[in-house]
Amino acid sequence: MKILFIQNCEAEGPGIFEEYFKEHDVEYEIFPAFYNKKFPSLKKYQAFIVGGTPISTYHRQHHHFLQKEWNFLQRALELNKPILGICFGAQLLAELLGAQVKRNPKLEIGIYDVHLTTAGKKSRFFYEFPETLPVFQWHGDTFQVPRRAHLLVTGKDCRNQAFSYKNTLGLQFHLEVTSREVEKWASCYKNDLTKINKTKTRVVNECRRSEKELKRLAFLFMDNFFRSITPASKLDKLSI
Repeated sequence: MKILFIQNCEAEGPGIFEEYFKEHDVEYEIFPAFYNKKFPSLKKYQAFIVGGTPISTYHRQHHHFLQKEWNFLQRALELNKPILGICFGAQLLAELLGAQVKRNPKLEIGIYDVHLTTAGKKSRFFYEFPETLPVFQWHGDTFQVPRRAHLLVTGKDCRNQAFSYKNTLGLQFHLEVTSREVEKWASCYKNDLTKINKTKTRVVNECRRSEKELKRLAFLFMDNFFRSITPASKLDKLSI
């Protein structure tokens, strides 16, 4: 199996997921879509991960690379290829599936608890996950849940945190970040911090305190993701 990670800005890479790929000998490529290069052939990859960016999905028409990415992912969906979207990636997938993306009432930055829904507890993607889990957030937009999709995870200040539709999965939150990456984000996106009266030190420390658990959950999530998209998986009994 070969994975393509679509990187949508320089600051936001695969993080802990790349550690997982290396430790589990998963073949992968990182495609820097933000350089506006030609997208590779869909046939080369069995699954795709779509990373984040501070750009809002409803401004994608102002960015040529996102228009190309939209077309690429649309074809992947038509072929029923497994796709995981993270933060902006989840919002883009929601729009591709006909749902709306809009501003969330509150900006979320830092560690927040989120909760599995009834569907989430049955989901193969969250197999053996705790009902409540810490995640890292950095976003101002939110997605509506697409028609015929399942809402898997909810939060207090942003209700819709994860959805699944067939082989497509969107996560509003981050499991893959490390405190080192959060430190980079806090330098790149420092204007966001002033809006919620948080300091760079506070946000980095929030992530550092949860870093061990984030890595455990990120590895468990990747285990579930790969088992879910592999034929004859032991997770076949979980239909969501």
